[in-house]
Amino acid sequence: MSQATVHSSAIVSPKARLGNGVKIGPFCIVGDDVVLHDNVELVSHVALEGHTEIGAGSQVYPFASVGHRPQDRKYHGEASRLVIGERCIIREAATINPGTEAGGMLTQIGNDCLIMASAHVAHDAIIGNNVIMANYVGIAGHCHIGDNVIFGGSSVVHQFTRVGPHAFIGAHSMVDGDIIPYGMAVGNRASLTGLNLVGLKRHKFEREAIHRLRAAYRMIFSSEGTLRERVEDAAGLFKDDPLVQDVVAFITAASDRPILLPRNGNATD
Repeated sequence: MSQATVHSSAIVSPKARLGNGVKIGPFCIVGDDVVLHDNVELVSHVALEGHTEIGAGSQVYPFASVGHRPQDRKYHGEASRLVIGERCIIREAATINPGTEAGGMLTQIGNDCLIMASAHVAHDAIIGNNVIMANYVGIAGHCHIGDNVIFGGSSVVHQFTRVGPHAFIGAHSMVDGDIIPYGMAVGNRASLTGLNLVGLKRHKFEREAIHRLRAAYRMIFSSEGTLRERVEDAAGLFKDDPLVQDVVAFITAASDRPILLPRNGNATD
């Protein structure tokens, strides 16, 4: 494997750690504490700072700002970290900030994520694997995003919000509550609009499992009793179903934000 290739116009700190096959294009800036694993490519005009680590095979496109000071007045220069996984694609003008002392000192992005142009990932956000953020998506501080979540263009997520695995968020949505695993949310302010059936089918979940999940969804978001009672009923009725139990565990877990509900309070899917 070849050593790193650095364009003559790039400014790369001698303290930065570069893996084999790294390519650093024109006019990039790489700070002291940056770690680039094997075959990372900075296309051009990329600015990397802070305690930032980018996993093998990832690509960063022009004018992305990665690892710079968080947009948080509570940040006082602590040596917090930003860790980006393998095979991620970070497109033009995206901004990604490291963590803060108040949030665990870490912002983390999983493997195989696509962060499109002008998207933003704020301090202390934890992003799962295979997440897609379309153009201008904004993930606020302290959010937790599960695996295989897709965000439509210009959607934004409130601080401390959780988004469960395999959820889908429609374009131009403002999400200010937790979205259940496998759920779909749309609107400003966003509401739960059903299950992400397209995503479930694309990821080859069994038809019978999807049918059970739909039945549990209708039960949980029906109009009878309290949400807690309905969740307990679903937990018991579908005790051997892993998809339903994912939803039950998500709803019952402690959170700073409310659970998004269907706009009329009842399930339509």
